[in-house]
Amino acid sequence: MGFWTNKKVLVAGGTGLIGIPLVKMLEALGARVNVAAVSDPYQVHTCEVELTDLTNYDNCLKVTRGMDYVFNLMCIKGSPKAMREHPARYFDALIPLSTCLGRASLENKVGGYLFTSSVGVYQPAEILVEDDVWKTMPSKNDWHAGWAKRMGELQVEAYRLEHNWKNTAIVRPSNVYGPYDDFREESALFIASKIRQFARRENPIVVWGDGSQIRDFIYSEDAARGIILAAEKGAGPVNLCSGKPTTIREVVEILTKDSGYKPKVIFDTTKPAGDHKRLLDVSRLKALGFETSLSLEDGLLKTMEWYTSHTKS
Repeated sequence: MGFWTNKKVLVAGGTGLIGIPLVKMLEALGARVNVAAVSDPYQVHTCEVELTDLTNYDNCLKVTRGMDYVFNLMCIKGSPKAMREHPARYFDALIPLSTCLGRASLENKVGGYLFTSSVGVYQPAEILVEDDVWKTMPSKNDWHAGWAKRMGELQVEAYRLEHNWKNTAIVRPSNVYGPYDDFREESALFIASKIRQFARRENPIVVWGDGSQIRDFIYSEDAARGIILAAEKGAGPVNLCSGKPTTIREVVEILTKDSGYKPKVIFDTTKPAGDHKRLLDVSRLKALGFETSLSLEDGLLKTMEWYTSHTKS
């Protein structure tokens, strides 16, 4: 029998970018999966999906009851501009999303728990190393959201210390992209936004910043595999990333090459572009035996193909 065979598992946030492939992988490994989420835009799961407000503690108690393991993938995405303009909105939602499920899981004596944190907990540095977080402050570009995610991490640590809740894990994903992302114009992050624009053959393509910003992009299926591995090993905190630095300009060049047309690309330096560099140390991740399965170009192509086959406009 494998680690997940016949385990009752809750994936909170299981209807989104990482959650959908995570649920499929867990089911393939023999788990009995339930999903809890605020909404279910794609409706692809055959398992039970509970649509509920997970900022409410009583709702969290309900969905975690009887579970052997809980994955907390709950988050609110936002661009640097949105984070700056609506800090209270993000903070007020992220604090309960980061902590209510953990508290309910402990009360219901759930055997294991994984908290999905964020690269936003880090202060800008040449390389973002897991143990450096508590020596620094979050980036000003993620100040309120970064603190909210840090609270979720501290909760896991506190429960380990006081309640001997050892079968826990924390992951800090880099920039995740792939099918089932949020591609809406008002809320899409960088890759999802550009894929939508290239798929619609927009011209010009406007990119915020000068294109020199460096990021680490990881395909959603790879991120889901890494989360399962971290859960099995009880790892954390651990950076979840590809380990491959890429500039924003390079992503645009790949999409231009593969899209079949040549739009004018405008780099708008008057717009907020976030921290200049976000590269994560991969030592701890590699020690778990993790390797990505797709190159960035292959991942972008798969995401573009998925988007064009799932949208009418």
